Amino acid sequence: MVHMNTQYRTHMIGDLSSSLVGTSVRLAGWVHVVRAQSKIIFLVLRDYDGLVQCVVLPEHAEAFSVAKIVSQESVVSVEGTIVEAKQAQGGLEIQVTSLEVLSASNPELPIPVVERGGNETDQAIRLDYRWIDLRKPEKLLVFKIWTLFEEALRDFFIAERFLQIHSPKLMSSPSESGAEVFEVKYFERSAYLAQSPQFYKQMAMAAGFERVFEVGPVFRAEPSFTTRHATEFTGLDFEMSFIASHKDVMDIWSRAIASAMQRVADQYGEQIKQCYGIDVVVPSLPFPELTMEEAKALLSKRNITSEREGDLSPEEERALGGISKEKYGHEFIFITEYPASVRPFYHMRKEDDPNSTLSFDLIWKGVEITTGAQREHRYDILEAQAKEKGMKLDSIAHYLDFFRYGCPPHGGAGIGFGRMIMLMLNLESIREASYVYRGVKRLTP
Repeated sequence: MVHMNTQYRTHMIGDLSSSLVGTSVRLAGWVHVVRAQSKIIFLVLRDYDGLVQCVVLPEHAEAFSVAKIVSQESVVSVEGTIVEAKQAQGGLEIQVTSLEVLSASNPELPIPVVERGGNETDQAIRLDYRWIDLRKPEKLLVFKIWTLFEEALRDFFIAERFLQIHSPKLMSSPSESGAEVFEVKYFERSAYLAQSPQFYKQMAMAAGFERVFEVGPVFRAEPSFTTRHATEFTGLDFEMSFIASHKDVMDIWSRAIASAMQRVADQYGEQIKQCYGIDVVVPSLPFPELTMEEAKALLSKRNITSEREGDLSPEEERALGGISKEKYGHEFIFITEYPASVRPFYHMRKEDDPNSTLSFDLIWKGVEITTGAQREHRYDILEAQAKEKGMKLDSIAHYLDFFRYGCPPHGGAGIGFGRMIMLMLNLESIREASYVYRGVKRLTP
């Protein structure tokens, strides 16, 4: 841990250890809890690293007078001596000699930071005051985990010789077929917020980059109110050249997930168990897989009817998650060979069955988290498939140009980070995994 040598702080709570007993430290953070008695006041101080108990006695009159009136969630700086205290969390506490209020909190909090009785305030209210909701240690943990998970995936892809790119989010035409786009005024014409970096990932393949990944915002104008949808989220996308089939994409994504999950389990497994009551299960390789035809047959045997031919409903995804756990002892399962009718025009078709695509979805704990495929890289076939889908070729002319001058066989996938974090921690919705959630009816804070 790097020491924060400022006038308000010499250590963070994570720096404290038995080796420092008897020494003087300055800490800074939020007043998590105040417990005042007649001759002693206990303050629980909270910073990025955690919690520590502070004891204020009358003999330090100035500090004691401040402690008597300090409100919960005020930001303070504390100076004192570290002592052993078996009854305190971490076995240490601070005997306070000086207490300074850096920013006083209004005593009436709009939502509690320390919830009583185990029941959280209604989610909609908590999202209105998200910056206070995020003060809870278990909420902070979500984003520590996200940071490590994203870092681990980035490390994996870089080790596999992928280049990181940052594609534009303002586009002259939608990046996917369909109408789920946000149209914005762009000087004297219209532009669209990118639904994915799909076109630009494939441009990188045509440019000879061979392997690329990107982490960035994704915009989806879906009028959905489910627990797993958002109108803006952070996506991970990758694309790779010279593949034999979509199975190569599935293989590298499986290995990436297993590598990143291992990092999370190693660093935060105990805290996740303590805060969320679950174990991080590092998946074994390879991941199980079923074709769409095989999946539908299994679902039919269980009397789970299909809402949409060739695609999966949320109920079917949940059932397949259960089947994977029951049949393979695995939280993940790939569903492959989706019909061309439900896939974008740029997905490659099977050579022996043009009605099927070399594509996949990855389901984790009964929820789809990844869509991927081998792409069609042959200009004439790509143009024909676009026409078949009823697309106006002039609207994707720049995209089609990528394939006029030589482009290798390639494929890739797109993933939503929020959905993965939600499932990893068994959170009730993607709203809890979003730093600031954007949905159909939410544009604030």
